[in-house]
Amino acid sequence: MVLYPWEGCLEETLMPPKVRKLKSDLGKAGFVWEPGKGSHTHWYYRDDYSIWVQLSGNDGADAKEYQVRQVRDAIRRAKELKK
Repeated sequence: MVLYPWEGCLEETLMPPKVRKLKSDLGKAGFVWEPGKGSHTHWYYRDDYSIWVQLSGNDGADAKEYQVRQVRDAIRRAKELKK
């Protein structure tokens, strides 16, 4: 499971991950992507299309907390499916 140290921390010195890091994590976990409108990308788990995430933002943009949460939950559900 991918954990981000800044999530839930009160310190403002730690930086959130970039959108490119979330995309990389999804690709390594077995997700495939389709382009969306503008900067949106749709990520689906290749073995079960009911597990999906929609990401917005350019690769160099800081990821929002809800995006990190959605990616983490999707990867967790995909790993549970493998068991």
